[in-house]
Amino acid sequence: MTLEHPGRYPVNCHKAYHAHIYFDQNSVERVTVLCAAIAADFGLSVGRIHEKPVGPHLRWSVQVSFSHRDFDAFIPWLDQQRGDLDVLVHGVTGDNYKDHTDYAYWLGQPAELDLSIFEPSR
Repeated sequence: MTLEHPGRYPVNCHKAYHAHIYFDQNSVERVTVLCAAIAADFGLSVGRIHEKPVGPHLRWSVQVSFSHRDFDAFIPWLDQQRGDLDVLVHGVTGDNYKDHTDYAYWLGQPAELDLSIFEPSR
């Protein structure tokens, strides 16, 4: 399923966020350097670099966790530094389905997600 908001730039309206940076075998080295810069320059929590699909993500990805306090500095920096990498940015509200649909934004091109693993919100 493709997300509903493919053209929307991320908006700082939640307390917590994830950024999922997508990559492939040709960009593993580049994403590793990018993640090291994120940890060093912003002190953000960077997850494992998954060289396989994980969760709803059908492409290789790495997750960065951050808060609304980091958002205004981190998102423009990430957008500039990502090059041609696609990034899903979403709020973390406790409702995984809405987080990956209603509260989802893209830097780059939207990617397909497997939303069937989440219970749809009522």
